[in-house]
Amino acid sequence: MLLRHTTAKEIDRKALTINPAKTCQPVGAMYAALGFHGCLPHSHGSQGCCSYHRSALSRHFREPIMAGTSSFSEGSSVFGGQANLVQAIDVMFTVYNPEIIAIHTTCLSETIGDDMTAIIAKAKEDGHIPEGKNVIYCNTPSYVGTHVTGYSNMVASFVKNFATPTPKKRNVVNLVAGWMEPSDNAEIKRLASVMEARTILFPDMSGVLDAPLNGHYKMYPDGGTSLTDMKLSGDSKFTIGLGPTTTADACIKMENKCKIKFEVLDIPIGFKATDRFLMTLSRHANLPIPEKLSDERGQLIDLIADSAKYLYGKRVALWGDPDTLVPLTEFLVSMDMKPVYIVTGTQSPYFNDRMAEILKDIPEAKFMSGERADMFRMHQWIKQQGVDLLIGNTYGKYIARDEDIPFVRFGFPITDRPGHNYFAKTGYQGAANLVKQIMDAILDKIDRTCPEEKVEFQF
Repeated sequence: MLLRHTTAKEIDRKALTINPAKTCQPVGAMYAALGFHGCLPHSHGSQGCCSYHRSALSRHFREPIMAGTSSFSEGSSVFGGQANLVQAIDVMFTVYNPEIIAIHTTCLSETIGDDMTAIIAKAKEDGHIPEGKNVIYCNTPSYVGTHVTGYSNMVASFVKNFATPTPKKRNVVNLVAGWMEPSDNAEIKRLASVMEARTILFPDMSGVLDAPLNGHYKMYPDGGTSLTDMKLSGDSKFTIGLGPTTTADACIKMENKCKIKFEVLDIPIGFKATDRFLMTLSRHANLPIPEKLSDERGQLIDLIADSAKYLYGKRVALWGDPDTLVPLTEFLVSMDMKPVYIVTGTQSPYFNDRMAEILKDIPEAKFMSGERADMFRMHQWIKQQGVDLLIGNTYGKYIARDEDIPFVRFGFPITDRPGHNYFAKTGYQGAANLVKQIMDAILDKIDRTCPEEKVEFQF
């Protein structure tokens, strides 16, 4: 195996990342842009950069990812990419007719210093942007931040460019979605609908990256947050951000521009985070939490009680994004499991503070965020003292195989299993899906490895 020579001894590393638990900013910006209806993401850099960003998303979602590129050559890399971008804008509006072109920069365009504000203004002045169409951008240099940072920057750019305040506020609550699966966006909307709350969710990947296969190709699927709703979000009476790392900037911009107060919560993974989300939405929508959702919570608690004897004390290693790791770790602790090793490649004070709070009763727990919080370090920790379960993206596949540890795939990217984007992990029903996955992984190993005379028909 590739990792067989990993040792338990840690060496202090100041400038080396080995098998990073992250990817680059433009991937996140491209994903966020796809959550708006009629939007075509555009990568301002080389063609190879755009191909990588598209393939990273296509491998995860098993869906075609449409995007434009400025296709930098040697000349544009030296003298700037303005001519390439203006030509690309012309071609995209002529051939693909998007409502919005959402440009994100790359290492190359950031390094040479292309002035995106000036380029887009000149393109509009010279008639390259048709009447009623929109071109926006955000800065996403790949040599800083992660895909989470890029996602945050693009969502904030949509707020900056489209949220439109008026003197009269409507009885609507904005829900700013952090990095989730399309099924999670659908579940958030379902919870709000059951409560009969009027909400605007953005960005919304449901109906876009889980669109049905019906024999008819649509360049812009029916899903996604509409431009009309995005403009109306400036009239809402309150904003709830779901995921501090990915939504705080957008919420702050919404408050500064439209004078809308906000609260940033954890993504509703597990019953405690879902409780907080529903109670916050209930308070600001001035609506009670219906019995149906209380019943769903009760079903989840019943499932956890049925599973308790298999989950108690199980040591877990996790990796991924800070906004999902925090509520997931809280959920595992609430089930009397022991999350002992947690890493995220995104530098996050929020992650560090919340982990210290959640893991205060698990003294052996180790957690780390930033560039050196990589999969190599995770494997070294596991070598020091093993775990019973791994939860994370495909980056941990080789560790699971090398150490023969049950593995639950969760987060981004998952490139070796299709279908995960159709099953929510948010809300009470999503948490139940997650408990079932965890139980299957743990019990499958017991069945596979126990002596033949110990194999039980029913546990």
